[in-house]
Amino acid sequence: MAKYRIEFDEEDCIGCGTCNAVCEENWEMDYEKNKARPKKTELEEVGCNQDAADNCPANCIRVVKVEDSPE
Repeated sequence: MAKYRIEFDEEDCIGCGTCNAVCEENWEMDYEKNKARPKKTELEEVGCNQDAADNCPANCIRVVKVEDSPE
């Protein structure tokens, strides 16, 4: 099974909440900073995180495959 890592550039985040709307299970809003943040950055499965990356208007989220485990 592949493993993935979320790369998130908080500085470029505009706080629109799109990632949280499409992937509430792993994205939350920090309303004090008006920024989003991932709950986890190391993942066993991509899940909805790719949708969060694809829909982010600031393009500050990337989901990167880090290794393949033998099956």
